Amino acid sequence: MPSDRAEGAGGRVGWTLLSLLGFAALWQALAALIDSPALPGPAEVWRAALFQIENDHYFGHLGATLARVAAAFFVSMSLGAAIGLALGLWRGADRIFGGWLTLFLNLPALVTMILCYVWFGLTETAALLAVAVNKIPNVAATLREGGRSLDRDLAEMAAVYRLGRRARLFDVIIPQLQPFLAAAARNGLALVWKIVLVVELLGRPNGVGFQLHAYFQLFDVATILAYAFGFIVVVQAIELFLLEPWERRAGRWRR
Repeated sequence: MPSDRAEGAGGRVGWTLLSLLGFAALWQALAALIDSPALPGPAEVWRAALFQIENDHYFGHLGATLARVAAAFFVSMSLGAAIGLALGLWRGADRIFGGWLTLFLNLPALVTMILCYVWFGLTETAALLAVAVNKIPNVAATLREGGRSLDRDLAEMAAVYRLGRRARLFDVIIPQLQPFLAAAARNGLALVWKIVLVVELLGRPNGVGFQLHAYFQLFDVATILAYAFGFIVVVQAIELFLLEPWERRAGRWRR
């Protein structure tokens, strides 16, 4: 078991770094082979990032995007989990609103963004609403399966021992839902930040998406990659040091 823990922590970080180094080596080889401004190498992208940090508002744009991701993620997880549990626990609610969930799951993200901007203007509220509307159905679908999979035997045991509502929630229900919450959070982060970039590109005056649009017009691929990889590093760190450990702990009770 200790070796499993080591593999899950330090070992996992080591393999991730090794994998990324391999990707960087392949990237450098392709950039040298193609020798085109359309595919700058890692060193050129690094120089572009340093230039942006020294002469622009790199961290300001990065922070604006992260703030939008955090806000949209919190709203999506909160509302999506509540909706999903309601549909999973009450069959009548699922019969009535299950079709709605399917509809929103298949609604194109770009359509939602455009409609939110048309209806509410090019505002921060419209941007966050567009992201949340796209993510809430995914969280709800995952937690609906979690609600359906709750162990009836454990529920009956809790009733026999007359556990209070608080004890049932924290000792019986939440432990069973943690794997579904972890999966929804992991997938949610991957989806939310991608949608946020598009929302910023379409109608916000700052953020990584805004900068990607600006430097696309200048055909500055190195700076585009500098902003993209800067944000990816942050999201990768969240995934590696927060979400993955949580997901492992969430499923430990089943072993």
